[in-house]
Amino acid sequence: MTSFKSGTVTSAMTDQANIAIESALRTFEAEAGGVSALAAALKSDLGLAFAAATDLIRNAKGRLIVTGLGKSGHIGRKIAATFASTGTPAFFVHAAEASHGDLGMITADDVIMALSWSGEQPEMKNLITYAKRFRIPLIAMTAERDSTLGKAADVALVQPKAREACPHNLAPTTSSLMQLALGDGLAIALLEGRGFTSIDFSVLHPGGKLGALLKYTRDLMHSGDAIPLKPLGTKMSDALVEMTSKGFGCVGVTDGQGNLVGIVTDGDLRRHMRPDLMTARVDDVMTPHPKTIGRDLLAGEALEILNSSKITALIVTEGKKPVGIVHLHDLLRAGVA
Repeated sequence: MTSFKSGTVTSAMTDQANIAIESALRTFEAEAGGVSALAAALKSDLGLAFAAATDLIRNAKGRLIVTGLGKSGHIGRKIAATFASTGTPAFFVHAAEASHGDLGMITADDVIMALSWSGEQPEMKNLITYAKRFRIPLIAMTAERDSTLGKAADVALVQPKAREACPHNLAPTTSSLMQLALGDGLAIALLEGRGFTSIDFSVLHPGGKLGALLKYTRDLMHSGDAIPLKPLGTKMSDALVEMTSKGFGCVGVTDGQGNLVGIVTDGDLRRHMRPDLMTARVDDVMTPHPKTIGRDLLAGEALEILNSSKITALIVTEGKKPVGIVHLHDLLRAGVA
């Protein structure tokens, strides 16, 4: 079996492969055109409806109920998950299941957002009736303003019609991407409107690599006697013992008040290699004013500093006093990198 790695182009590439790539490029072009049309509509008539929809969702006492079926249902599930993870309580109710008991999940304090490109799925009828009966605000995401769903909605997010990437203009492709993009636009507009921060985000994402990135320095740092430190005036022979025993590849240097004033790293040792290095003082070898971080910095930000500075450890300080140290290996073990 012949295998190809992404980014590798060889003379063995066949005409069939070229045909497949051209097909994919046509798909991307069609879908990009749909998103561009959506952006243009948002700057025009769709903009007022978009603002009204965000107000309805923001001011709801309950939750956002996203519903749909078929491909719109799959997109709806993702949209509901995005809302929930960015601070807007939301969940998905399948439009067909709603008529078989799941309407009981929806309360008068909620807002319903129904996805249907045509706006004419018969499964939506009972849900629309339920919304009207209990005066539950209904947002429609559809391409047909005059459809049953579009007319019944309190706010109709009418998307511009765009050709599907499918050559038969049948399989939901461009339309699905446009629904997804509009849902993301609503979720992020609400996130930014309420000032949802990375700290808020971390509360909702404690697991996986994303959860690791949102840990704090204080959760990963070594503290107390584990911090490699020596005072000004220390012989390099003693500093090297401290550096080796603590295993971080560096030793912090403090003044008489316990403030961090410098650091000696493996790189400093190489730069100052000479016969009398072991009898020299740390004052003459250290790098003054080293990079430090605070206890409340996110682990992802600490990783970015390590990578951009091309170093492997950072001393954690409060004011000017060292209170901990974080090594690249700590971030690796935590799943940050």
